[in-house]
Amino acid sequence: MASSTIGLTIPALPPNPTATYYNTNGQLQKPEPAPYTPNGGLGTNGTLPRYMVESNFDYESITLGLYQEWIELDLFNNGLATFTEADFIDAGLTSEDMELIRFMAVQETGHATLLTNMLGETAPPQCTYNYPYSTVREFLDFSQILTRFGESGVWGFINHLDSREVGQLLAQSIATEARQQMAFRQMSGLFPMPVWFETGIPQSWAWTYLAPYISTCPQNTTRLAWQNFPALHVVNQANINRFSPNDTANYERTGNRTSDPAISTLPENQSCQHLNVTGYGCGPAISRNRSEPLSFPGKKIELTWDAPGQAVGPNNSYVTTVSPVAGAPAFVAWVSQLNLTYTPLISTGASSGYTYQPDREVYKGDPAVNGTMFIALTDTDLFLTPFDLSMINPHVLGLGIFQAG
Repeated sequence: MASSTIGLTIPALPPNPTATYYNTNGQLQKPEPAPYTPNGGLGTNGTLPRYMVESNFDYESITLGLYQEWIELDLFNNGLATFTEADFIDAGLTSEDMELIRFMAVQETGHATLLTNMLGETAPPQCTYNYPYSTVREFLDFSQILTRFGESGVWGFINHLDSREVGQLLAQSIATEARQQMAFRQMSGLFPMPVWFETGIPQSWAWTYLAPYISTCPQNTTRLAWQNFPALHVVNQANINRFSPNDTANYERTGNRTSDPAISTLPENQSCQHLNVTGYGCGPAISRNRSEPLSFPGKKIELTWDAPGQAVGPNNSYVTTVSPVAGAPAFVAWVSQLNLTYTPLISTGASSGYTYQPDREVYKGDPAVNGTMFIALTDTDLFLTPFDLSMINPHVLGLGIFQAG
């Protein structure tokens, strides 16, 4: 899509020369522009707000967000149309829980309308999708994964938007999405909010996770400029449907995509779905404490990854790529909460290897690796923080979802 590209990477620079404010005494440092109005802030000078995108960055970011809202609207309705009330009852839910999901779909109509209005006449419409579930449990698991990367994708770019007005409205919608993700975790028998801070990821990461589930879009639908990375697969991913979630066979997922849910069609003596035992049951609940965690520090994580060049997304019209500056895979980057942590990759083949789950804390008592989170295969252990995480993209060779807890 690009008419021209300035370089292959964004150069690292020192702090912004305007970043000089420091308060040494807790008092106001400059005169107030009005009573009870401290000096500073953006969009506080009385100008009329304009709730429209203001740059290519804004346009492509909000368009990505709209693609996400459309699939959520379709997904929630699809789950209700695919499964009967008896199916939901077998999963430990009731018709009232189904109404909650139905209301979430209604919320998505509002979110899609909001983002469409901020984009204008070229906003993409709803597409058709393919889903990786065959049971209610798998539908719920996929929904909690999809809402996770949808929310995290917005947190990754919202404070980089040129339009503060757009960011304001987007924050008010994504706050609802966070509640949706928590509700789907509760319906899946997962602890609702196992982290102290929610993760932000770059737009190309969110698009990589989302695109494989879009089958077709109407002709002339606006294309996205973001990158699609190759898939990184966790061979021994924990299965939330097992009473012993780490006792999994290889690839206990419903398909071969990074965001696919865990299979739920297990023998009854291996499943936790109908197990009414504290610490091991995983039926719907406000909160669940599991005696055996989904993963743990020091666990050996087996990995495989796809080669670039695979067609993905609407009408298979996007292709997975890696940057020409990227070298051989050497590290696994763990992106969770406020932390970016690297562990060495031990290669076992041209597209396989393993690493070990790191033992890190955000702050004391808060394990950094927790919840539904993100991992990347990289060629270097570049130091980055939440605000500049997108600088990692030229070094990424594969992206995956990691189910921790």
